[in-house]
Amino acid sequence: MIESVASKPHTKASHSLLTETVPIDDHCTGDRWSAQNEALLARLIAIIAMGQAAHAIYILKELLPATPAFNNDDLRREASVRLTVQEDGTKPRTGYPRVQRDGFIFEAISWIAARQAHGPLVLLKDPHVSATSQGLDGLMIELADDKLKVIMTTIFEDKCSDNPRDTFRDKVIPSLLDRHQNKRSAELVATASVLLRMAGIDEAAAARLSAAVMDRNQRRYRAAFALTKKYDSREERAKLFKGYDALDGISKGQRVGASLIVSGKLREWFDALALQAITYLDELQSEEV
Repeated sequence: MIESVASKPHTKASHSLLTETVPIDDHCTGDRWSAQNEALLARLIAIIAMGQAAHAIYILKELLPATPAFNNDDLRREASVRLTVQEDGTKPRTGYPRVQRDGFIFEAISWIAARQAHGPLVLLKDPHVSATSQGLDGLMIELADDKLKVIMTTIFEDKCSDNPRDTFRDKVIPSLLDRHQNKRSAELVATASVLLRMAGIDEAAAARLSAAVMDRNQRRYRAAFALTKKYDSREERAKLFKGYDALDGISKGQRVGASLIVSGKLREWFDALALQAITYLDELQSEEV
């Protein structure tokens, strides 16, 4: 059964995340995120897990209460599986390994943070709907008002790791260096082309504009980590993002180190947020008559 829920009366809601700029060092700038409304954040993640990121954009733009555009048994079931931890490979699947489950949730949070900070007019790749998807974590394109020029592209690397420093040094930097040296540009160009065409730009112009992702002068990098309060200081951020200047030939503002600061233990926080999202999916089922 499918039920449309988007037409119900709405009142204005708050943002789910608090986003702010914080200092790091002379080589990069910092973004700090924290949950301002965890219940709303969980609902948005549930909606994204249902494959409705496009509707989540509308919710964020209008500051509406988070309800899906439509409600369906199969979508809720898939979303619940996507938000559940299952470490073994038994069938039928009831969840995903923790690293994949938490990675999906964090990628969704990173996407929400970008939407909040940059508004609805930027072009932004949707989060991977599948918890097992690999590849480009995120790409954001900022266009001139007349849509005739790309002002900036931002490449995202989102990591939810128990060893953030090692992950940044050994995984994030090598991956971003590949992007910086245009070693994996076909994926960027293809993703940019799709985003531009979705924005109503014709095929010929989209092909021309997508070339901007190859230009390092118009490119920003954003490495984002989910972190405990232990890392919530300028000193700790500087330690974490040390070595960012390996991406040479660009300005400080083109290297962004983002931190989602959570309360308590990292994995327990993700467990609690996922449980809230699953509980909301169950509530949607009870409302479906």
